[in-house]
Amino acid sequence: MFDIKNNVKVSKDVGWLIPGLNVKRWLFLIFLGSVLIVLGFLLIADAHLIYRIMGAIKKAAFILPTNILAAIFILIGATIFFKGWKKTTLSMMDMDSSKGNNSLLEKLYRRSKLNKGAKVVAIGGGTGLSMLLKGIKKYTNNITAVVTVGDDGGSSGRLREEMGILPPGDIRNCIAALADDEDLITELFQYRFKAGEGLEGHSFGNLFLTALCSITGNMVKAVKESSNVLNIRGVVLPATLDDMKLAAEFEDGTIVKGESNIPEAHKSIKIFFT
Repeated sequence: MFDIKNNVKVSKDVGWLIPGLNVKRWLFLIFLGSVLIVLGFLLIADAHLIYRIMGAIKKAAFILPTNILAAIFILIGATIFFKGWKKTTLSMMDMDSSKGNNSLLEKLYRRSKLNKGAKVVAIGGGTGLSMLLKGIKKYTNNITAVVTVGDDGGSSGRLREEMGILPPGDIRNCIAALADDEDLITELFQYRFKAGEGLEGHSFGNLFLTALCSITGNMVKAVKESSNVLNIRGVVLPATLDDMKLAAEFEDGTIVKGESNIPEAHKSIKIFFT
């Protein structure tokens, strides 16, 4: 069974006919093309064969009413056609038929609904933004996350200092949060090395983004390619491509630069600036 809006349950076969999946129009084209191909082969083989088939149908019409006979033909033909199309599609997508039917159907239905969702722009960074995105993606695919790039601690800070790139940590978290399915690839993207000279403390996603940044030339392209790999629901953008650093002026007039250094001062902040 497949759950649709308002918890209405339909069978997985009937579910393919739900409006908005953008499937039925292509089914009709396939059906029309199939009919024309069959007629073409019949004409090539023997034009009289068509008349013999029609004659057999007319004889059957004397046994059953025409409407009932037509309905039987349509029902049997549609069932065979639809089953064949569905099995072919699932085979091409390399899905197991026992669990692939629901998976594909639910993805199509979810995509059609979420693509019509509200347009949301979320601006921020750190853990808060990524957690927010995990919730928003359940209601819409039209998400734009603008991520701050002031982080200078941990893995991001090391890569920023050594490689001269924007800090990838918060961007990585947002990409993972918007991933369509939090599967093994997403776990790999978030994996943090616990040992290894030069690797300890780095996450795979940070290194992946750093490598892509070097290949593509800038962080925007790197983020786009990473987003394609994880098939995210929305767009992630760095707030700026400049090498900005967060600074804070405290109530006593002292100024501390660096996002990771500011909390260590343990003073009341008067204003932030870059």
